[in-house]
Order: sequence, then C-alpha cells, then structure tokens
Amino acid sequence: MTRIDLHTHSTVSDGTETPEELVATAAAAGITTLALTDHDTTGGWARAAAALPAGVRLVRGAEFSCVSPTGRPETPGDRATVSVHLLGYLFDPEHPAIVAEQRRIVDERIERLRAMARNVAADYPQLDADRVFDLVPEGTTPGRPHLGQALMRAGVVSSVNEAFASILRNGSKYYVPKRDTPVEQAVAMIVEAGGVAVFAHPLARRRGRVIETSVLADLAALGLGGVEVDHPDHSPEDRALLRGVAAEIGLVGTGSSDFHGTNKSTPIAAETTDPAAFEELVAKASGVEVLGG
Repeated sequence: MTRIDLHTHSTVSDGTETPEELVATAAAAGITTLALTDHDTTGGWARAAAALPAGVRLVRGAEFSCVSPTGRPETPGDRATVSVHLLGYLFDPEHPAIVAEQRRIVDERIERLRAMARNVAADYPQLDADRVFDLVPEGTTPGRPHLGQALMRAGVVSSVNEAFASILRNGSKYYVPKRDTPVEQAVAMIVEAGGVAVFAHPLARRRGRVIETSVLADLAALGLGGVEVDHPDHSPEDRALLRGVAAEIGLVGTGSSDFHGTNKSTPIAAETTDPAAFEELVAKASGVEVLGG
C-alpha cells in the first residue's frame, strides 16, 4: 500500500521529533513517501537522509513563511495581505536566492523571539527571558513554539497549544510581527532553484483570514505547481472548492498531515497524497532527487 505524506516538521523547526525520529515514525505508520518540510530551513535534510529506513522515500523540502495578497482590496487602490505558507519541494538548497532568504528569515526569527520573550517576561516574571534560547537546539530555526515550551516549564501554561491560544497568539500584546517573503518572490525562488511550489493549507479558516482562490490562479501564472487540498484544517466544502479550482487552473492537488509531533494533535499520515498526483509533482522538479525507495 502506498502512503504519501508531503508536509511534516521535525525539531529543526517546530516539531517535537528529531529528523531521525520522524523518518522512523513515518516507517512505523506505513508511510512509503515522506516530505520533510521544516519552516524556512533545510537543516534537517542530511540527518533524515542518513536515517532513512528501507522502504521509505524522502522528499526534501521546506515550508516558506510568506505574505500574500488576499485577492481583494481593503481600501480603494490598496490590497489587503495575509500571512501564508508555501511548500517547496526538491529544490537546490545551495541556490543563492534560497540561501540568502533563509538566512535573513532565521536572523529575524532570532531577534523576534528575543523581543517576544522580553515582552512576556515583563508580565510573567517566572519566565527567564534570557534562558528561552536554551530550548532551541543548535541548527534549529527559533520560533514561538520554543517560547511556548519555556512558558510550560515556567508553569505559566499547561501546553504549547494553550500558550498559542492566549499569550503568543497573533495580535496579543506580546506579539512581534515578522517580515515574511512575498509569496510571488517565493514561488519564483523555488522554481529558479529547480523545485516545485505548492500553496499550503490556503483555506485554513480556523487560523484566521485566508486568501481568495483567485490568488492561486495568479500564482499559477508565475509557476505555482500545486495546492494542498486535503489538510486537517480544511472543511469538506473547502476541499471540494480547492479540488475544482486546481483542476480548472492546472494545479496538482496534494494531501498531507502537517505533522508536528506532540506540538499538535494531528497524527502523521492523517491526510495523504494520491500517487499519481505525487508523480506529477516530481516531474515538475529538477533541483534534487527523491531519496530512497
């Protein structure tokens, strides 16, 4: 039986399993093709490849933090924007534009985490803002989940989910925004590096504002290769809508769990990608090959 999960995270970004543990979890769950897509980094690729179990193929990828037009004007002459994520698969990790943008994003994440920790510690003195980075392993992209873990250890919250629902949520008094990559730039960057770009969970309404599907058509004209249709945060109605849009504009529809280990409740392979769709995606890429088999 073929099981393909094209969206997972390790401790190199905000998952709770190391790359080595993640590929072992995938094998135990019967996954035959796994994509490692940590946020804004390729730092886990080599470790996952070295630990790859027999019978599991590895798709090396990343989830890029982006900002996108919503597809509708907020005021005359202006476009509203929203934070989105773009999955890049099988791109050359040494491409200069990829290297430069990932370095910029990591540097900004470090400063952002430091600022948010100070903000939180002002109201919750049991949190030692200077020790938050102790929870960020070397080579790992720092982010809010690490601050959530620090809040758990300090006894402020009982879970990372609770931290995000209150203290760390977008728009809270402690929140510090970050400067994400314009989604048009990210699509072009991934394509130039020989990869294929897939828009991640575009209609995850429970997370906040979402794009209009017209944005997918605009990005398809720039080289977007696919759209994540079957995702735990998509309703049945939105899955049907996305499936129709993908067929109309020529995008590959994918499915995946967005697995984060114990940081989220969704199990690995909760959603999967059709094998024919996967092969169509691979045919669009020329950066690096799928490993294993």
